[in-house]
Amino acid sequence: MPRTEYDYVSLSCLCVGVGPGGTTSMLARVAVVSWFGNVQFETFVSPGTHVVTDYRTSTTGITEEHITSSEALSFNTVQQKVADLIKGKVLIGYSLWNDLSVLGIPHPAVDTRDVALLTPKQPFRNSLKAQQPLGLPTLMWSLMNREIQQPGSYIHPVENARAAMDLYRSYNGPWELAIEKGDWPCALSPSTYSRCYT
Repeated sequence: MPRTEYDYVSLSCLCVGVGPGGTTSMLARVAVVSWFGNVQFETFVSPGTHVVTDYRTSTTGITEEHITSSEALSFNTVQQKVADLIKGKVLIGYSLWNDLSVLGIPHPAVDTRDVALLTPKQPFRNSLKAQQPLGLPTLMWSLMNREIQQPGSYIHPVENARAAMDLYRSYNGPWELAIEKGDWPCALSPSTYSRCYT
């Protein structure tokens, strides 16, 4: 059965740091948007019993007040809500392995479309003569002439989820055709994150 726009969602997460030096990422904010960029879910996430050692405020804008307010949802609630929203969907995003890892949710690899992983023979990198994954702001500016994460502003999960979806939509025809022909057009995500995919 042919897919429709209702079969696609885009996901983006922001994290704070826990543990020594705040080097371990913990989910702090998440957004899921539709094919047309409408917000299906967006919330801050309560740290529960974890002690946050780095709020990463300079890039995320997240402060203690955001994730300890009564509006922040518990991790279990967020995990279940996101799992329900992406179940059976084609999941779009940028570096999805990071998002799925902090959410603790696996997703079928065949149903992921990661704009960070298109291989050099594909236009995202080929047009920019890049061999390594490019940052989402670079992709958006170079391919869509659109600024995101502007200097002086914070990273926002809704903006990132919409950007990833827009990049995918700009090339979804050839991307899906390649998959139908058995020519998977993406590089593999880091092997250490294989648990994120089924």
